[in-house]
Amino acid sequence: MPAAFAPPVSRALLIRHNGGMTGFWMASVTPIAPPRSANPTLRFLLYAAALTGGWAALLCLLVYGIGRALGVPFEVQSVVGGSQIVVPWLLVLIAPLLAAVVGALLSALMLGRRNARRVVYWGGTLLALISLGSPLMQPGDVIWSTRIWLVILHVITWFLVVPQLARIVGDSEPGASVERDT
Repeated sequence: MPAAFAPPVSRALLIRHNGGMTGFWMASVTPIAPPRSANPTLRFLLYAAALTGGWAALLCLLVYGIGRALGVPFEVQSVVGGSQIVVPWLLVLIAPLLAAVVGALLSALMLGRRNARRVVYWGGTLLALISLGSPLMQPGDVIWSTRIWLVILHVITWFLVVPQLARIVGDSEPGASVERDT
C-alpha cells in the first residue's frame, strides 16, 4: 500500500491505563496485567519441559535417523573401557527429554525473581555450551562428521527448550502481574 493511502499511525506516548499501573505488559494490545494467580508454577514448568523436550527428542531422533541413513557412524569413545561404541537411538530419544526436565527444575529456582527470564536464558545457554564439550572433545580417532551431527542434536535441544523455559519463568517476574480483588 502506498504511504499516501496508509491509515494514520498514532504517535501518542504510552497511555497509562488501570489507575496508573506500569509494567512491561503496558505495550500489549490489551494493556491489562494478568492476575498473580496465573503465574507459572513448577507443575507448569514440568509440563512445558515434557512438551518441548518431547518435540526436541522426536526431532533429534529424526535427524539421527537421517544421519545414519547418510552413513554417519555415530561412534564415540566409551567412558568405560575406552573402546568406540555407537550412540544408541534410545539415548538420542531420552537425552533431550531429560535435559528439558532438569532445565525446568533448575528454572523453578528463579520463579518470582527479578531478571528471571535473562538468568534462565543465559544460564541455559551456558549449560548448552558446556554440554557441547562432550562431542567436540572426543579423541582424535572419532570422525568429525559424527561430532558435527552430535552438535546439531545439542543445538536442536537448546533451540526448542531454553527459550521456552526462559519465557515461562519470565512471566513470574515482579511487575509482570498484579493482585486482583475477586
